[in-house]
Amino acid sequence: MPALYRTYRPRRFSEVVGQAHIVRTLRNAVRAKSPAHAYVFCGGRGLGKTTLARVLARTLNCTNALDGEACLACDLCAHVDAGTFLDLVEVDAASNTGVDNVRSLIETVRYQPSMGTFKVYIIDEAHMLSKGAWNALLKTLEEPPAHTVFILATTEVGKVPATIHSRAQRFDFLQFSPAEIVQQLTFVLGEEKRTVPDGVLDAIALAATGGMRDALTLLDQVLALGDVDTPEEAMTLLG
Repeated sequence: MPALYRTYRPRRFSEVVGQAHIVRTLRNAVRAKSPAHAYVFCGGRGLGKTTLARVLARTLNCTNALDGEACLACDLCAHVDAGTFLDLVEVDAASNTGVDNVRSLIETVRYQPSMGTFKVYIIDEAHMLSKGAWNALLKTLEEPPAHTVFILATTEVGKVPATIHSRAQRFDFLQFSPAEIVQQLTFVLGEEKRTVPDGVLDAIALAATGGMRDALTLLDQVLALGDVDTPEEAMTLLG
């Protein structure tokens, strides 16, 4: 079975927990069909940066989007789910740090989208890019084609050059409150038709230190124990 954090990854804005200030802004941009050409998503791990980037890419290209929400039923939504949507390009900057990697990427920018309306480039761990790679990317961000959207996700926003910041909209992702984490874990347990003793979800929310992905991973571990009869069993696993 897939990990819980993959199974319950949001696919629409309405499914995103927390980050209301970011969701509202992006959804309004989709409604107006006028997204920024570049975004910087910054914050700690497990806060939904890449997830929300994919939600934005899906909704911008959905053929039946209504009120800024993807339909999840059209062919383009299906391609995004299957990982076969050609106009969504995801790059892990941690393993593609060099200028040549970025140059080969931006060579494709000038071409029109092949399937959707926008070509969306998600660069994860963007702070890992080299100085030469940033310089190569800067020229594209200065004069981007109208059909292109760049989303730079990073856990170390201080390493993103100021010249990039000045050409992109920055969104700071906040840590989830314990109440938000418990609410989401309760929903997941209901979907999975599982239960845990009282107090376990509160302990997971505390151990996750504000990260939803960490919380779902910890819940996965607890559920792997099988039938948990006492909170102490789960607490021992959580350390």
